[in-house]
Amino acid sequence: MKQIACSVAFGAMLAVGCAKRESAASATGSAQFQAPLELKLPLFPSGDLHDLAKDRGSVVLLDVWATWCEPCRDALPVYQRFLEQYGPRGFKVYAINVDEDSRQIAPFVREMKITLPVLIDRDAAFVERQLKVEVLPTSFILDRRGIIRYRHDKDGFVEAVVPTYRAEIESLLVEKAP
Repeated sequence: MKQIACSVAFGAMLAVGCAKRESAASATGSAQFQAPLELKLPLFPSGDLHDLAKDRGSVVLLDVWATWCEPCRDALPVYQRFLEQYGPRGFKVYAINVDEDSRQIAPFVREMKITLPVLIDRDAAFVERQLKVEVLPTSFILDRRGIIRYRHDKDGFVEAVVPTYRAEIESLLVEKAP
């Protein structure tokens, strides 16, 4: 299994974030993503398969995270606040967990007081292959058609990027639903 950054030299990387050095924080538009994202992953804890196609018509933020990723601890509460603020306007958030052992999720979610729906991508099989995720946390913001419009690869997550996320979410929420 290919490992997302963070698993190599775990202790040292906690201090600087969970990223490969050549990956800087970035956002990319939809030029490389022309079709709606096809994603079907099990929901935690039920295991029921969730098809992202059901969320067409909503703006969706997907966050790829793991329980052992310190920057993910900073990002998830921010996404929780985004859901509370923008949810009534057609915004959804899914936290895609890539832990090898899903038994770590429940204690983590309780500790962090997160109520975001969690999708399970054991060993990062989908996110590595389909989304080319190499850094944690990595997030994607999809428009109402399900097309990825923004991608954020983070070398750590800081509150300073919150205005960028807000502007992107706001811009997509005002777009007409398909």
